Amino acid sequence: MRFDLDDVGSQNTYKLLAATVMPRPIAWVITLDAEGRLNAAPFSFFNVMGPSPPTVAIGIMADPERGFKDTARNILDTGEFVINLVPERLVEAMNVTAVDAPRGIDELSLAGLVTAPSAHIRPPRIAESPVAFECVSLSSVVTGPCQVVVIGRVLAVHVADDCVLDAERAHIDTPRLDLVARSYGSDYVRSHDTFSLVRPKWSEWTGSKPE
Repeated sequence: MRFDLDDVGSQNTYKLLAATVMPRPIAWVITLDAEGRLNAAPFSFFNVMGPSPPTVAIGIMADPERGFKDTARNILDTGEFVINLVPERLVEAMNVTAVDAPRGIDELSLAGLVTAPSAHIRPPRIAESPVAFECVSLSSVVTGPCQVVVIGRVLAVHVADDCVLDAERAHIDTPRLDLVARSYGSDYVRSHDTFSLVRPKWSEWTGSKPE
């Protein structure tokens, strides 16, 4: 079955992308507005884009009637944000921060979450999150009237002490992070059901070295 996305409409396009591109990591984003008010919201159109420089990208959609919510506006205004990753024990709190609250509401307070200061930027991080990225905006690309892609540079990574195996070699106990990801609809997936594959080498495949 072929779906021509110019023909199916934005709602069905969203369904097709969200149902097939999964699991998607969740960026639990904290920002501050120009007056210093906190905002938190989760986004699942998110991933890391490369290490040199360390780059992340977040796709943020706007409500057709209300426009962009606080996260996008705050990033565009201040250029700073923190991405927290979501462990299973915090999924309920994360879901609370997804509420369609009016502008200026502190979703962190609604969810009963405590913050910890960042080292390089003004927005704090979620203290209970096992991983947090301090980010500054590199650029924002408007890809449509109701969506923008924010590209950020990661300045620092905070990892819970009990999840660090070897700080000198940056070895992390990834299963202990207990992270969840977004699936389709209102479903989420856990990160414990994994398997390993060794990347093939051309020399072993053919018996000769690549030119």
